[in-house]
Amino acid sequence: MNPRRAIAAMLTTTFVTWLGQRATAVALPLVALAETGSAWTTGLVGGAVGLPMLTSPWWARGLRQRLTTGRALAGVLAVQVLGLLVVPVGAAVGAVGPLHLATAGLITGAATALSGPGQRALLADICDGAGPGVAARMLAWQDFAHRSTMILAPPLAGWAITVGGPFRLLWAEAAGVALGAALLLAVRGTAAPRAEVAAGAPALRHVLARHPEVRRAVTMAGVGGLTWFAFTLGLAILGAETGRPGLLVSAGMTGYGAGSLAGALLAPMLVPRLPPLATMATGWILLGATFAALPAVTSSLVLIAALAAVGGFAMPLGIAALNRLITTRTDGAERRAAFAAESLVHDGAVSIGLLAGGAVIGLAGAGPTLVVAGAAQAAVGLLAGPWLLPVPDPAQRRTRPLVGPAPR
Repeated sequence: MNPRRAIAAMLTTTFVTWLGQRATAVALPLVALAETGSAWTTGLVGGAVGLPMLTSPWWARGLRQRLTTGRALAGVLAVQVLGLLVVPVGAAVGAVGPLHLATAGLITGAATALSGPGQRALLADICDGAGPGVAARMLAWQDFAHRSTMILAPPLAGWAITVGGPFRLLWAEAAGVALGAALLLAVRGTAAPRAEVAAGAPALRHVLARHPEVRRAVTMAGVGGLTWFAFTLGLAILGAETGRPGLLVSAGMTGYGAGSLAGALLAPMLVPRLPPLATMATGWILLGATFAALPAVTSSLVLIAALAAVGGFAMPLGIAALNRLITTRTDGAERRAAFAAESLVHDGAVSIGLLAGGAVIGLAGAGPTLVVAGAAQAAVGLLAGPWLLPVPDPAQRRTRPLVGPAPR
């Protein structure tokens, strides 16, 4: 398969798998509630998904270095399909309980912890031979494919549930991931060099220590993930407190989704021309400012949507800038480890934030929580950006690390 077809196959895989995942996010709680009759089980799969991600630095370190071909990643997606089938098969035979939900979450979580970073690393590796800047652009298009499902999946899921109930969506997600696995089978990659295999998989912390710009960008991603709950839970609670339950968070999510889709559409053209660390830091400062301003405009749904759209527009540019840093500063085993570190820090921080977010808002209030969360994002953008604490000149150090054990 030539590089263009390989890139198209990988972008299509991203779209179909995320479309199914976002659609199932609507259906799965309904299935869990219908099958178990207990409200607490509705979040069991989501909670179980996070455990493999948070523990992946230990169990996934060696595995991720084997995911250098489409065939290897297709095998990971095949395991994910098995996890996705646990609940619909159990429902078909009339036996879905907490154990089935937790098992499905653990299997799919483990597969996702490997496949997400692995697909980004393989896409970047394929694009390396196509010219400078191609990897950053294609990763930005991959993010666009991912973000487009934010707009398409919820109404599609609502229609499907209305027509045929939630169970068919669970089968559809498994079929979508299976299709993605089939597409990846034809994508060629390159086996890890013997020197990399002999040196062993680099630890995530060592990779971040060797690349200060990447470390700063990953830190910003972590703070952004940790404070995300203030936007979703905060607006939901503010709406309930002001007598408009659901309206504020709907306006905010709609504006954020539209803005992020616009930003993702422009990111492939803009990010290769902009300084990556400054671009990401500016996006985080802008998002922090919108968070802090939201409590002051709760009387207007239009203003909430507009502010959220501004923050949403900045995010794809920041993420594309992070991907550009990783693709230009690392390669091989370090690149795979860097993408894994970004996923671990961001997704782990989101899980922690959502877990503790309700208690934080209960103690401090939704409005003050949004303001503090916004200030935290703006502060990390200022500190991690290249202005207050300059990073070493990339020309004065290696940008392509030699293969070998990381210094201790």
